[in-house]
Amino acid sequence: MSSLNPYLVTNGNGKEAVEFYKDALSAEVVIVQTFGEAPQDPNYPVAEEAKDRIMHATLRFGESLLMLSDTFPGMPHQIGNHVTIALNVNDAESAKNMFHKLQQGGEVLMPIQETFWSPAYGMVKDKFGVTFHVSVEH
Repeated sequence: MSSLNPYLVTNGNGKEAVEFYKDALSAEVVIVQTFGEAPQDPNYPVAEEAKDRIMHATLRFGESLLMLSDTFPGMPHQIGNHVTIALNVNDAESAKNMFHKLQQGGEVLMPIQETFWSPAYGMVKDKFGVTFHVSVEH
């Protein structure tokens, strides 16, 4: 089943945001994963100040999901660009097709590729300035 979800980007206060939305929306916390909990690549070590930041969190509100992540230290955080759209699709071929269509006239922020959490994940800003996270769930 495909879905489209809002994805909030916070600036180092993701844990606070998760607790805030959990309480304010009476939402269920599905997952919270920090950058420090992710598999580490010795060629790209995670800095100490990034380890406690939220890499990905999901809260369930009724039938909807609210997703959230912190910026990585040093990455820009600009109000107005802190709400993005997560597209979750059933298969890698569909994800790649959507990604390639969204990139027309836009900007690839992270090429679509296999990651430890998805067989196909990428970030693209479309020609209207909207950022999409295109992903296939395991």
